[in-house]
Amino acid sequence: MIRRILAALDGSARAVSVFDAAAEMAARFGATLRLFRAIHVPPEFPAAAAGSRSDPLPTHLAQRAQADLARIATRDSARLVMVESPIVRVGDPWRLIIDVSDEIDADLIVVGSHGYHALDRILGTTAARVADIAHRSVLVVHERVDRLLALDADSPYRQGAS
Repeated sequence: MIRRILAALDGSARAVSVFDAAAEMAARFGATLRLFRAIHVPPEFPAAAAGSRSDPLPTHLAQRAQADLARIATRDSARLVMVESPIVRVGDPWRLIIDVSDEIDADLIVVGSHGYHALDRILGTTAARVADIAHRSVLVVHERVDRLLALDADSPYRQGAS
């Protein structure tokens, strides 16, 4: 039974689609929905930006993330579900998603897929790592439009083909 869903949302435009999918699952199962965002300060930033208490960057990013998650939680797709207060943490996204899912005892983790780039094939994507390592069910939300655009125009699987 799915009672608690963790929706891991990044700051991309696709976060709304991931949220909508998570809200749909929560509505179908009568589950509560918890939003999560990991703030990752890239290593190329000066060391002070990566975690110094005197550096305002992580705090600023966390405040913006909280506000963004609160805005997303007001979407029409959330009107039939219980959305708990969002969680924002600083660190490696895949590791934090797994840690937070354990902390809240999530029954399902919902993450978005952003496709593969050359480096991702070597290191793996966040979604792939979460799906591989988590001890919970993981729903990876793909962007349907991206898949359809990638199909060959002559493909029998393209939208509108008969």
